[in-house]
Amino acid sequence: MPSAAAGPAEVALAPPAKAAALPFAGISPDLYPTEDDLPYEEEILREPFKLKGWWRYLVARAAAPFAKRAVIYERALKALPGSYKLWHAYLRERLDHVRPHPISHPAYASLNNTFERALATMHKMPRVWVLYLTSLLDQRLLTRGRRNFDRALRALPVTQHDRIWPLYLRLASLPACPVETSFRVFRRYLQFDPSHAEDFIEFLVSAERWQEAADRLASVLNDDGFRSVKGKTRHQLWLELCDILTKHADEVAGLKVDAILRGGIRKFTDEVGKLWTSLADYYVRRTLYEKARDVFEEGVSSVMTVQEFSVVFEAYTQFEQSMLAAKLEAAEEDGAAGSDEGEKGGKKNKVEKLEKELAACWLNDEDDTDLRLARFERLLDRRPELLSSVLLRQNPHNVEEWHRES
Repeated sequence: MPSAAAGPAEVALAPPAKAAALPFAGISPDLYPTEDDLPYEEEILREPFKLKGWWRYLVARAAAPFAKRAVIYERALKALPGSYKLWHAYLRERLDHVRPHPISHPAYASLNNTFERALATMHKMPRVWVLYLTSLLDQRLLTRGRRNFDRALRALPVTQHDRIWPLYLRLASLPACPVETSFRVFRRYLQFDPSHAEDFIEFLVSAERWQEAADRLASVLNDDGFRSVKGKTRHQLWLELCDILTKHADEVAGLKVDAILRGGIRKFTDEVGKLWTSLADYYVRRTLYEKARDVFEEGVSSVMTVQEFSVVFEAYTQFEQSMLAAKLEAAEEDGAAGSDEGEKGGKKNKVEKLEKELAACWLNDEDDTDLRLARFERLLDRRPELLSSVLLRQNPHNVEEWHRES
């Protein structure tokens, strides 16, 4: 025992214990429930798995800052992760919250993560997919958007795909989207709705994929049951095919252009002159000038109206005039090159003399400028005769026209 003389007993004080961690240490004090929230907090404590209490709490705090409402939403969704009403309202509010910010703001990454958490239970809800995909389009996230579009099409039934495809086509139409990706998206869309083949054709034309555009147009014209959703007639589609075949003849293969255009001439009596000029233009672009001239001659000899004759004859005269001008220009260039070279001296052997004599023969003369000029003048002189033939084809019993032609 300690002696009485000893001094007062020293009491060893234990070090103070560490303060217990606060349950809301990572949340700002402004987000804590207030006294006004106590009735709603007590209700959700009694029945945490009933939507009515959580929804009444959110309606009562409609004017609260978004951060506080987000905490309530997160607590509610932790208790009710399968509530479509809560998820939809929460996602709409998050979208409205991030809309004023630029797309590079971190709030968009948080929004995308929230959508991914929602789709864990809401993957069968098309409205949630539409909100998410629209947000990805606004953010211009092409790769992530394409993958989520494919996820949506796999998750939703086919009867609800009509809500997804318009947004998917918007993605495929973006300027930054690769052409090959857009091509595959449109081709998949035609499997879902073949009636929108014209949208695919317009995309192919804008992407300058002339071979695929011509093949699609030909398949549409061969389908007797096809009905244009844009109100185009089969004649208009035929003219579009003719334009592609004639203006891009070198890039289109595998189609019998001559047979297609002549079939159109036989089938459509309206604007036959344009089809004849398109066929001739096709041969001109293939550098088959004599064949093009034969087509023009056949056209002016077979059209039935004065208007169509004027179209074909004007194109014919422009063709002959351009051929004559090209020949004259080539002759001038050859003459200038020959004068610059000058005459070369030296002896010529017998073989060289023989070659020179053969080249000077009129049968081997490549300068047909006079022939082209005479052909052009002859065409202009034949115009009244050809026009009279058109009128007689319209009415073979026109006696005055017969007298005029004779």
